[in-house]
Amino acid sequence: MYAITIPEPGGPEALVWAEVPDPVPGEGEVLVEVVAGAVNRADLLQRQGFYNPPPGSSPYPGLECSGRITALGTGVSGWSVGDEVCALLSGGGYAEQVVVPVGQLLPVPEGVDLVTAAALPEVTSTVWSNVFMISHLRPGETLLVHGGSSGIGTMAIQLAKAVGAKVAVTAGTKEKLAFCGELGADILVNYREQDFVEEIARATDGAGADVILDNMGAKYLDRNVQTLAVNGRLAIIGMQGGVKGELNIAALLNKRAAVTATSLRGRPAAEKAAIVAAVREHVWPLIGGGHVRPVVDRTVPMSDAAAAHRILEESSHIGKVLLTR
Repeated sequence: MYAITIPEPGGPEALVWAEVPDPVPGEGEVLVEVVAGAVNRADLLQRQGFYNPPPGSSPYPGLECSGRITALGTGVSGWSVGDEVCALLSGGGYAEQVVVPVGQLLPVPEGVDLVTAAALPEVTSTVWSNVFMISHLRPGETLLVHGGSSGIGTMAIQLAKAVGAKVAVTAGTKEKLAFCGELGADILVNYREQDFVEEIARATDGAGADVILDNMGAKYLDRNVQTLAVNGRLAIIGMQGGVKGELNIAALLNKRAAVTATSLRGRPAAEKAAIVAAVREHVWPLIGGGHVRPVVDRTVPMSDAAAAHRILEESSHIGKVLLTR
């Protein structure tokens, strides 16, 4: 088969479409013929040499895909050859074929085509696990999403609104904020022109955000704590703004607040399977019912993955960028 390889870390040009050995499913795994994959920020870090796959995972980038099952490993039940699926991966989505543990498989939701389904596994699993399973967002609470127009952001807006929460977002252009508003965001903050701490305080009458989903890390740490409501929960899922920040423990204590930081890729298979099962139970009906939808900005041929990486680096997109075969 062919896959995107990374012979040497570097810029987008480091991605090479090359012939590699065919993968073989083991016990409890299936082989999926990939129709589409999606590009995530983690893929850019892997390309640069900063985010290696977990031991035993595919060395090729790609944390989610959609396609058709072509072979079953031993001990697999509940799935058949020919089933159309999408999957959460530890790697290998930028390829013609990929091996997937059955616990990380999802059926294609009703009303979603097979290519578009590639936009769903990573964002739904990230948002549901952080905003709902860990941070326990409840109806009537306020969620602040940094990077509201990203793949994660567009999904977080919709899921939070679906459960009756109020949503605030930050984004860098009027066009991106307008799109977030169309998805249901109530409070729109242009981080280039406004201070989100002041804007959230104004919009909530000083109460602050009950849950913050943060992709920036160190750069926003202190300001996020300032923005939290009493009993607020800050969920850090990215490091776009650096890895080392100063935490005001006194402010955290005064608010009885919590800070969590998670990644999805390195979790044990059992934890991923539990998250995927929760997504199938809670999120898939919302998608099938038309209440939540994947947001895809554009598709790029998989062999030209470098072009897709440049799009993410330019941050000119809204929602997901997909790779298609």
